[in-house]
Amino acid sequence: MNYRAALFDLDGTLLDTLDDLADCANRVLASMDMPVHPTFKYKYFVGDGLATLIERIVPADRRNEQTIGRAVDAFRLDYANNWHVRSRPYEGVAEMLAGLLDKGIRLAILSNKPHDFTKLCVRRLLVDVPFFPVLGQREGVPKKPDPAGALEVATLLDIPPKEIIYLGDTSVDMKTATAAGMTAVGVLWGFRDKEELMNSGADHLIHHPGDLLELLSL
Repeated sequence: MNYRAALFDLDGTLLDTLDDLADCANRVLASMDMPVHPTFKYKYFVGDGLATLIERIVPADRRNEQTIGRAVDAFRLDYANNWHVRSRPYEGVAEMLAGLLDKGIRLAILSNKPHDFTKLCVRRLLVDVPFFPVLGQREGVPKKPDPAGALEVATLLDIPPKEIIYLGDTSVDMKTATAAGMTAVGVLWGFRDKEELMNSGADHLIHHPGDLLELLSL
């Protein structure tokens, strides 16, 4: 199959953002006198948008609309100041993206991260890479795994979904790709494991960013 575009998830796929997400969330919890969580547990808390992240980390007996709303607002404020402390592209990502561009493949991003933070992270940590479009979670657009965002990307690129390869690190991403009619590639350097990706419909699995270039050469 000759692919014309590659659509990427962001956190856990292009960028290792786990430490900053966990640190920010734990500061919010501590400020509200709620217990914090080990960083590794955030691999399973994140991926479904900010509101869902907060719902997952807040104790069940505090999980009401007012508390969730306060925590979401506090997270946005903290993360705006501290999102970049330890976040960085994964090793090999820059070379992978350059290789895709050399092949004439267009690059796009679709994340469940809030749209403003998605664009900020891309602008600062993936400098000079010509991604279009870059879409995060936006009001009025269903979040992944609903395929609406992925299909919007296909429309904006004017490329049929079957000619787009989709890379992500969670079941949400694999389900999104499948529902949109795109080829689903699970990345094993991110937040989830092989079993989750395979059980969620991954067409291919790769262990390192460079493996994508080899896959496209088959």
